Parts: sequence; C-alpha cells; structure tokens
Amino acid sequence: MKKFLEFLLIIVSVVIILQNNLSYAQPSLRDPNLKVEALVSGLSFPTSMLFLDNNTILVLEKDGNVRAISDGKLQPQPLLSLNVDTKNERGLLGIEKVGENIFLYATVKDGQVINRIFKYTLAAGPELTNQEVFMDLPATPATNHQGGKLAVSSDGYLYSVTGELQRDGKDQNIKNGPDPDFSGAILKTNPKDASPAPNNPFKSNNPNDALNWYQAYGIRNSFGLGVDPVTGTLWDTENGEKSHDEINMITPGFNSGWKLTMGPISDSGITQNDLVNFPNSNYKDPVLSFADSFGITDIGFLNSDKLGKEYANNAFVGDYGHGNLYRFQLNEERTDFKLDNPGLEDHVVDNVNEVDSILFGKGFAGITDIKTGPDGYLYVLSFNDGTIYRIS
Repeated sequence: MKKFLEFLLIIVSVVIILQNNLSYAQPSLRDPNLKVEALVSGLSFPTSMLFLDNNTILVLEKDGNVRAISDGKLQPQPLLSLNVDTKNERGLLGIEKVGENIFLYATVKDGQVINRIFKYTLAAGPELTNQEVFMDLPATPATNHQGGKLAVSSDGYLYSVTGELQRDGKDQNIKNGPDPDFSGAILKTNPKDASPAPNNPFKSNNPNDALNWYQAYGIRNSFGLGVDPVTGTLWDTENGEKSHDEINMITPGFNSGWKLTMGPISDSGITQNDLVNFPNSNYKDPVLSFADSFGITDIGFLNSDKLGKEYANNAFVGDYGHGNLYRFQLNEERTDFKLDNPGLEDHVVDNVNEVDSILFGKGFAGITDIKTGPDGYLYVLSFNDGTIYRIS
C-alpha cells in the first residue's frame, strides 16, 4: 500500500510539472516567403498592445497590469497596476494613444462594477501620470460581453466599444425596452473632455442622452476595432451567440442587428422594420460572417508594404477558439472583401474549404490583438501563451 501511494505521488508530481511547463506549437504561415517568430514571451493573459515608438510597446494583462517592452525585452516590473474585476471577460481590456494621452479601458469596482476609461499623460520613461476618470460605462448584469477595445479615428477622436451585457433595451433592438444606456454600442468621443464627437450621426435635445455618443449600436460583443488606413473607415468584429461571428464595416449610425439577427438578415426571419431604427440609423449585412461561432477577435490593417505589395493595406482578423489568422484583400472602393472562393458569394463561411481560402496563419494560442509595428511588420498578440509574434 505504501509503495502504491508513493507511485501515486510520483504521478501527481509529473502531471503538475507538465501543467506548469505547458507549451504551445509554433505558429505557421501559408506564405513560405514570410516567417513568424516569437518576439517577446512571459506575459500573463495579454489583451491589447500599443506601440509607442520603434523601441517601446505597452501591453495590457487581463489582471490589471500595464507592461512595458523596451528594446525587445519585457521589463520586470509593471508600468502601472490597476485593481480590476477579472471575472469571466472582465479585466484590463483596451489601450489607445491620442496625442500625448494614453487611454485604458478596464472593469473596476467603485461602489458598483463599471467599465471605466482612464486617461493618462504619457511622460518620458515611459510613465503614465495624471490619472483621470475619462468616462464610466456599464458593466452589468453580465460578466461577459464587456467589449473593451479602443481605437483612434482618422480625425483624432476616440472610439470605444461596449458589449451588450445581456441587457434587453433599445440598444439591443428591443422596441419596448429601456432607452439607450451605452451598452452594445460603439462610441466616438472627444479625447479632450469626453464630449460626443461633433460629427456623430445621432443628435438629441438632451445633452446627456447616450445616443449623442453613438457611431453604432445593436452590437452583441466585440473584441476588435480597426481603422482602414486608406479611407479612415472603422471596421469591427462581433461574436455570435451560437453562430455567425461577423466582420462589419461601420458607417455612422450603423445598427448591427443584435438581439434580433446575427449574420445575413435574410436568414433570421425578420426584416429591417422589426429593428429599432433611430433617425439616421442604417442596417447592413456583415461584409463576412462565419456560420460557426468560435470567438472572432481583433481586426487590423497592415499599413505597410514590408511583407510585399500584395499585402499592403490588407485586413487581418484573428480568432480565439482556433488560433487562426485570416487575411482579406479589399475591393477598389474598400467596402468589401475580394473573395476568390465561389462558395463565398453568399458572404458566409460555412465549410472547411471556405475557411482554408482565407487562412493566412494558424497555431496561435488565442489571438487578442493585431498591429502594424513601426518597422512595417505585422505583430500578433497571443493570449494563452503570453507571446507577441512578429510576421516578417
């Protein structure tokens, strides 16, 4: 019996060692002329990254740390640590720079659980100083569907996205539901004072009406915002409930259709008249949707020809569930994707062959961010292995 117990202890010890040293496969790319390499590892569940210059990257960890990478090395101490709620999809989620200010999107407890956008002054070092509460947004009742991504518009305003938080209001196309409350929406905000951007599509006589800040609504949840460097148009990715993860081009006043439709509206059994249609709103089917819902995440545009002219200004989209990286060339008007597979004429990816036709890379451990670096190469942030990959 004693020997048996000793044997069990050995087995348990081996399992613990294996778990603590779990490694992920090296990602691979479709194009043999390109290579992917791990630039920095050792991050803890990273959610977003921001390039400050040629030598410095700021990376957010879900549990509240802002980490600095200088000259390719992860600095041992966090640049900043926030006390955040990390339950489910909550945490430190989004980062963006507008002028000399850094904005962070985080789920915090301040009497109640809220999603808060903080504003900092960026000082040499780097350092984040002069913390301000820029904007408070809802975070309940759900612990998932928090949104959290930030982006800067071509005219210098701050985009932010909130998830639907399992609410049932007009923001979710429920006609008899509560009025707009900043849930399931993309906001465009003046980075100086948190006022609505002056060219926003919705105007209300009530200056506190959430609609004044909206660029889009009817969004279930988004882990990705990307601005086309050619046109300045905003794009987003959205997660379906059980099907139809989406890629959308956001026009001002865009209604994405949730909670009544995901994917093509013709498949949902409703019409646009069934949606909540605010004045100046518009509905359009996704540019592309996936029949399976596997956790589509970020969208980024390669603002460079360093990977070859054929890749310049292409859109790249990641996912969490499969660890795939997808690539899309855009049409001349940059309003649609060039999809060579005849099966994608319906703009719905619904089989392995269609997935293969848009696959650029695979083997990433849950992609959370995609950026063009100052060197013109493509960088991919991987959540589960805590690694930044560079594609060159």
